[in-house]
Amino acid sequence: MMIDLELSTSLLFCLIPFLFLLFIKTTLANLFSSNKSTSKIPKSYPIIGSCFSILANKERRIQWTSDIMQNTSNLTFTLNRPFGFRQIFTANPANVQHMLKTQFHIYQKGDVFKTTMADFLGDGIFNVDGDIWKYQRQVSSHEFNTKSLRKFVETVVDTELNERLIPILATAAVEKTVLDFQDILQRFAFDNICKIAFGYDPAYLLPSLPQAKFAVAFEEAVKLSSERFNAIFPFVWKIKRNFNIGSEKKIRVAVNEVRQFAKELVKEKQKELKEKSSLDSVDLLSRFLSSGHSDEDFVTDIVISFILAGRDTTSAALTWFFWLISGHPETENQILKEAKAKSESPVYDEVKDMIYTHASLCESMRFYPPIPIDTKAATEDNILPDGTFVKKGTRVSYHIYAMGRVENLWGKDWAEFRPERWLDKDEASGNWTFVARDTYTYPVFQAGPRICLGKEMAFLQMKRVVAGVLRRFKVVPLAEKGVEPVFLSYLTAKMKGGFPVTIEERNGTDI
Repeated sequence: MMIDLELSTSLLFCLIPFLFLLFIKTTLANLFSSNKSTSKIPKSYPIIGSCFSILANKERRIQWTSDIMQNTSNLTFTLNRPFGFRQIFTANPANVQHMLKTQFHIYQKGDVFKTTMADFLGDGIFNVDGDIWKYQRQVSSHEFNTKSLRKFVETVVDTELNERLIPILATAAVEKTVLDFQDILQRFAFDNICKIAFGYDPAYLLPSLPQAKFAVAFEEAVKLSSERFNAIFPFVWKIKRNFNIGSEKKIRVAVNEVRQFAKELVKEKQKELKEKSSLDSVDLLSRFLSSGHSDEDFVTDIVISFILAGRDTTSAALTWFFWLISGHPETENQILKEAKAKSESPVYDEVKDMIYTHASLCESMRFYPPIPIDTKAATEDNILPDGTFVKKGTRVSYHIYAMGRVENLWGKDWAEFRPERWLDKDEASGNWTFVARDTYTYPVFQAGPRICLGKEMAFLQMKRVVAGVLRRFKVVPLAEKGVEPVFLSYLTAKMKGGFPVTIEERNGTDI
């Protein structure tokens, strides 16, 4: 009886923060609703900081912080969180270069990020610094040479495209059914990353669209881990974790499901390596297991990180790309023209040389980057190039979403979807040349020593999908024209409610 009473008292104590938050949210919603359209630096109060403004903009924090930065002189501002914690947001390229290159050793993942993501990502490459990060990057780098990229496009991507994605779209066109294209693209990317990185085919993009337990659990783990990271009062999720209640109970179940799946992959690959003297092909998982690391938990962390990278980023980029293209028929026609002109080329050469499509994808990711914000923590006191003082332990977030919307960086027409801003046309030949922006102005794939190893692989995969789909089909969003889907940011970008579309088969006269 005494134990029950103590537990009840503890649970009541645990619920106090939730009741407090509910009270604030309910009673002050109208009072602070004006914050949703303001671009002023939010007012800060003793102890609770800018808690009210953060709560009022909880559902649109990416857009809110972006609006604030665009109205500051140096594209940087400091958000005061409760209990004296500060977070600096910046969209200043000089600051980004300072963090990701010049003072790379100072700006690390930090304890807050590592602790928050530890249950899900463990010691995977996205959650570590120093020697553990260097080791994983060094081993992984062998997977991204020209030979591997060619194999990826010609066998893995092309097979998944022609044997699974195209038939599903063809059936949808004939039967006039509605597809959630965001879900379809996630399934496509999931099959791809598992095949190329682990030598395993999950067959998630079958015509029946199976609801694999792992995929559902992975989505839940991503969502809840992101909510942890963005929590206004981090102690709340830590209390819930200790008592294994609410969202923390859900995340534990989801992460256990994910880790179990990843461990089975590791065990199967270990068995395969023991039984065969040499493998027909060497995948990423084989490289790690053959490099001397036999710790099952560590290799499992690596598997989960690469699923996150391969499944969520390219599918997010393609989801928003197809939505943008649907509203810009002139761009779609240019892409279609290029795709048809390259259709007789070998698959790898075809996608490698699709310059206009490449520019269109870059322009799409300028507006809707797969990872809209990335955060580092300062390991010592520092001063950013724009003069902002960074105290040791402070979180500094470079805001990729905001950087794509800055007039000083992209010109007065920044709000226009215009792939030509990435191109230079040779007047004599009429051919396009791609003109890249520096990676600190456009850090969609990060920059500096941690620049994304899979950048080239991602572009090849996306261009192959775009060419393969648009040559035969028109993707028609169900939403009304001019209605922008809601941009959600978990660890990666999502389209709220999915991306419902209908598919139309093109006739032979489409250009």
